[in-house]
Amino acid sequence: MRLESKVKVSRLAKYAILVYVMISICYTTSHYFSSHYVNNNMNRHNSMEALAVDQQQDVLMQSDASSSSSSSSSFSSSSSTAYTKPKLQHPGSHEDAEDVEYTNQVTWPGSKGSDINHKLSEEIMKSKIFSSSMGLDNVTPYYFKASHIINTQDITLATLVTRNRFHVLSRLATNYKGPISAAIHVLDDGDKLATIKELGKIYSSNPDMQKYVDIHLIIDKFDRQFNMWRNTAKLFTRTDYLMMLDVDFHLCTDFRKTIFGNPTISNMLAAGKTAIVVPAFEYLNQKDGMDYKTFPTKKAQVIQQVQDMKLDSFHSSWVSGHGATNYSHWYTATEMYPVTEYEFSYEPYVIYKKEGTPWCDERFIGYGANKAACLFEIFISGVDYYVLPNDFLIHQSHKYANHDRTRERTHNRVLYENFRTEICLRYSRKYVIEETWYTPAAKNMKQVCTDIPKWKYLSGISKEQRLKDLEEEAALKAQQEQGNNTQQQASLDVETVQLPEEDEQEDEEIIATI
Repeated sequence: MRLESKVKVSRLAKYAILVYVMISICYTTSHYFSSHYVNNNMNRHNSMEALAVDQQQDVLMQSDASSSSSSSSSFSSSSSTAYTKPKLQHPGSHEDAEDVEYTNQVTWPGSKGSDINHKLSEEIMKSKIFSSSMGLDNVTPYYFKASHIINTQDITLATLVTRNRFHVLSRLATNYKGPISAAIHVLDDGDKLATIKELGKIYSSNPDMQKYVDIHLIIDKFDRQFNMWRNTAKLFTRTDYLMMLDVDFHLCTDFRKTIFGNPTISNMLAAGKTAIVVPAFEYLNQKDGMDYKTFPTKKAQVIQQVQDMKLDSFHSSWVSGHGATNYSHWYTATEMYPVTEYEFSYEPYVIYKKEGTPWCDERFIGYGANKAACLFEIFISGVDYYVLPNDFLIHQSHKYANHDRTRERTHNRVLYENFRTEICLRYSRKYVIEETWYTPAAKNMKQVCTDIPKWKYLSGISKEQRLKDLEEEAALKAQQEQGNNTQQQASLDVETVQLPEEDEQEDEEIIATI
């Protein structure tokens, strides 16, 4: 009896110990995972701000180092590992974002079977990429990188932002909910640390910023390098298409749905020879343009407000800037239509293909002609402009800083005159060499370059080609004047066409002025 009792007690003790061990294991496991979960959540909550602090130190150290160097500094990077494909990475990249690595050198593999690689520092690469700019102290691609997985067939808003517009960028991210590539300029002065902290705070406070916006940080002493900033935003765009947009514009409609929902439009965009214009408007009373929540979202509402003299085309007092959009036609249009009256001051907001399109000329510093120069070269390169019939943008009113607008506009006006001559001669020479002079690629150039003295002769076109052009121009002019009965008159005009005599001394004088 005693033996049985001892056995029972022994078994109970074993069971008790086993239960105790199991409870201890469960408790320990539960405690571990709960602690890990809390810490993980805290880390997630604070990761953006902590990352911003780390990046501030990294970027500022590079900025200070570059300021004391005679050469431009490198793109900031997290590693110096060599590789066989030009890639770059910054520690601000998210793990679930597209895998793009940034290092401080670029390596090309040697020929097949060779172990000899050619390496270039990022200083050299950057000096070539931005060779026309004023000079760079510090460029950090993907200082913050969007966590959303990018669809390369999407449209990225490529924009440029300064400190006083950070909140507008945040609003744009929430409104668009699509990829945004933002070139952020930070003036290299005593406030740069505060500016970067403010950027990190705004970025971490808006989930849409974290999800959709790539931030490319530019720290230098050269303010208002607008075209260099545009090129930075375009260069690091991760989609096939981009929209060159000023951050102050509110997207009132879903133009992506319009474009990708129409096979004709999307195919034209994909071909790379079409830039799609989204008409821009602004309120006549600037106070009406302060609250984007009151903006119209339907074309009929826009038309009504135009009739009520509340809305008008953007910068309507400067017709050359947006007049070629042909707003009077837009009010009744139901199909996308081409821009037929292009002029060199035209500066709409356009969607176009990233690959194969020209970059903005970075010699334009400050206000005046900078965006027009971008769009002029795009047009000359053979890209046609088409206007969407139902989509539109509205400018959000804000105060304009005076800066040195008058002086900068005067400087850029002279620069733009010379730039147009340079571009016309360069592209005409290109079309002659490529033997594409009589193809649609050269159509736009022929339309806008006719005012340049002897531009065809200076481009290297033969006398036979110039005579052929004169014949075609005479026939076209006669057709326009006489309507359907002009064929006979055109032939008479062709017979009277004479090629002007070439004066070599005059040609040399013209060349000297270019």
